[in-house]
Amino acid sequence: MRQSDAWRRACSLLCAIVSSLSATLATAQSAWRPEKQIEIILPTAAGGANDNVARLIQRIMQDYKLVPTPVLVMNKAGGNQTLATVYLRQHPKDPHYLLYSTSTVFTTQITGLTQQHYSDLTPIALLMVEHSVVSVRADSPIRNVNDLVAKLKADPQSMSFGVVSRGGSNHIALSQIAKTAGIDPRQLKVVVFKTNVDSYLGVGGGHIDAVASSATAALPFVQSGTARILFINAPERQPGALANVPTLREQGLDVPSVTNWRGVFAPPGITAAQAAYWEDAFARLVKTPEWREPLDKRNLGHYFLSGKEFAKFLEAEYAVSKAVLTGLGYAKAAP
Repeated sequence: MRQSDAWRRACSLLCAIVSSLSATLATAQSAWRPEKQIEIILPTAAGGANDNVARLIQRIMQDYKLVPTPVLVMNKAGGNQTLATVYLRQHPKDPHYLLYSTSTVFTTQITGLTQQHYSDLTPIALLMVEHSVVSVRADSPIRNVNDLVAKLKADPQSMSFGVVSRGGSNHIALSQIAKTAGIDPRQLKVVVFKTNVDSYLGVGGGHIDAVASSATAALPFVQSGTARILFINAPERQPGALANVPTLREQGLDVPSVTNWRGVFAPPGITAAQAAYWEDAFARLVKTPEWREPLDKRNLGHYFLSGKEFAKFLEAEYAVSKAVLTGLGYAKAAP
């Protein structure tokens, strides 16, 4: 009996130790924290608007101690974002690497520039959304979307539209507007410029008739009296300097809202606890005044989705982008 009692006590002690170790391990996994330098990978060169946002994220993370380790912005420009995405994929299961991405992550795959699908990455957070607008010269006789549609129905090539990327988000939005109005988007006369500034100088100089761009890009030229926004492709009117710009829906054209979004992805294969850490970190980041005030100045709405909700958003945006690019003859990738 004594040996049996001793054996039972030993077994009980061993079980307690195993249970304690398991609990400790589970706690450690659920409370994951970065252990080394964080790299925010950026698909554009230093000095641009996206670079400024990435460095703002870096600064807020460090100033508010949202992460316990240093944060580095790594510029990986080139290949329409493919270089940055490839670099992220070179660090599978490592949550110390994050990609600050635009909707280009869709178009590169849809148009066949890369075989890597966006859904292979781990969606962390949607941070902001820019809605598309169509602008004309301030003295243009085109006053609203009805004037625009009537002119294009009479002759789809009667107007030229400036964009900065054929197949990009603003070109997609313009094409979707044409398609909804019963106009073949492949017949539109589209002129590609290097920058939005170049396209607005083109419309101001009378070299093109209109520009499809983000609202943010249009505002400086509207405020200077060079251009006038016809409409914004958004679910509802936007605040601030855009408050008087009507939506397409207000003008009788119900077009799916295609957005130029900005979001964060982690590599494939990170754990649920690691993803949750970053979702929480960005949820706290977007509440800081240092984040909200610059967005207000740029007339960008406060959008935030994380995890599964961000994944649902991406799925819907991807479907619209693929449908439009397929209709334009640009799609080369499998679903």
